[in-house]
Amino acid sequence: MKGIIFALLGGACITLQGVANSRISGDIGTWQAAAVTQLTGFILALIILLFARDGSREGFTSVKPLYRIGGALGAVIIFSEVTSIQTIGVTFTISALLIAQLCLTFIVDLNGWFGMKKRKISPAQFIGIGMMIAGVVILKF
Repeated sequence: MKGIIFALLGGACITLQGVANSRISGDIGTWQAAAVTQLTGFILALIILLFARDGSREGFTSVKPLYRIGGALGAVIIFSEVTSIQTIGVTFTISALLIAQLCLTFIVDLNGWFGMKKRKISPAQFIGIGMMIAGVVILKF
């Protein structure tokens, strides 16, 4: 249950962040909005880290360099989402983002990338993705 609650919270925050960034982008520019978002996210994470103290500083050196690009991916995500929201609207953007996320996670699960356990994808899951894509197409018209 805890996982579902955090997933719902994260999804809501992604949507709200996209809308806020789109508004910021209109005032100062898209990459500036990405920079502001990344900076405020860093500050909040640092504050939480200072209070939570749930890990060790030594752990930073054990992280593989490939995995350290998460923050850089965040900047690309913000830019892409803001540009998309300004072009096709919030609803269609979030729908397309979710489909892209699910398709890539299927590929990650199938191949066991990033140290994840390989998982088989059932035909029902493929049908579910197809239904989501059809739903987005219908939503767009």
